[in-house]
Amino acid sequence: MDPLKSNEIFGTWATLLLPILPDQSIDYNLLEEEIDHLIQSGVNGIYTNGTAGEFYSQTATEFNAISTLLAEKCEQAKLPFQIGCSHMDALICLDRIRMAKGHDPSAIQIILPDWFPPSQKELLLFLERMALAASPIGLVLYNPPHAKKQLVPEDYRVLLSEGLPVVGCKVLGGEEEWYTEMADLMLKISIFVPGHRLASGLSMGAHGSYSNMACLNPDMAQKWYHMMVNDMEKALDLEIRINEFLGKYILPYSTEKGYSSAALDKFLAAIGGWLDIGTALKWPYLGIPFSEVKKVRERGKRDLPEFIL
Repeated sequence: MDPLKSNEIFGTWATLLLPILPDQSIDYNLLEEEIDHLIQSGVNGIYTNGTAGEFYSQTATEFNAISTLLAEKCEQAKLPFQIGCSHMDALICLDRIRMAKGHDPSAIQIILPDWFPPSQKELLLFLERMALAASPIGLVLYNPPHAKKQLVPEDYRVLLSEGLPVVGCKVLGGEEEWYTEMADLMLKISIFVPGHRLASGLSMGAHGSYSNMACLNPDMAQKWYHMMVNDMEKALDLEIRINEFLGKYILPYSTEKGYSSAALDKFLAAIGGWLDIGTALKWPYLGIPFSEVKKVRERGKRDLPEFIL
């Protein structure tokens, strides 16, 4: 697959969720079914090893097996794919880039060093080495709200002024003022915002989402993206209902019960009903008990029927 330029990274991208067996191994047969379904859904691309892909818990063998499977299937389908090479240890991140490069991904995702927040100089040193290892493949910075180093618009301007091949980023986004500050950068790099805020983000200049809504239902997430392109007002109305549903029935599992965002994403997939992936996470993290799925699913059928099978 040829490396993507920043203006070629857009739309709804689906993440791979790991099906975890009772012995903590990955069910690769089910993972293969998942990739096939995502390809058939028509999403704009697929990526591995975001937070929902539990990159922090994978062995090198698992990382390579997941990357190989996705690369083979996406190459055959001619669908863009990104390999997440993130790790809390910068040297492991570097090793993952070297492994991933052999699969010719469309882009490579990384996080910033995660024990101490890097200084500006350390940030540049880190990205220079990562870029050299990944070349000619561009880097996508995964900078979620819990990252130790939160990048602001000026940080991206510095990175681009240094000539670093950053083609995109995944960020929380913000209100209208944030989009105004990012306006010049949106002409240079691909800005991806959370899936449940994609319509409002797209209306203010964002390019797409590494989407939690594709966890809930990838087919409907892509239909919603097409709705944004053709009828933004209708898409914004649906976004209101999406966020009401998440706020009432999904986010409390995090804010009140302490489950991780990876647990929430797998829970969404179980509620959506498009794949029998379960809710288990790799040790030591806990998934939301599967017994919780039925009651939330019933509320979803009532409040957000487009996304619930």
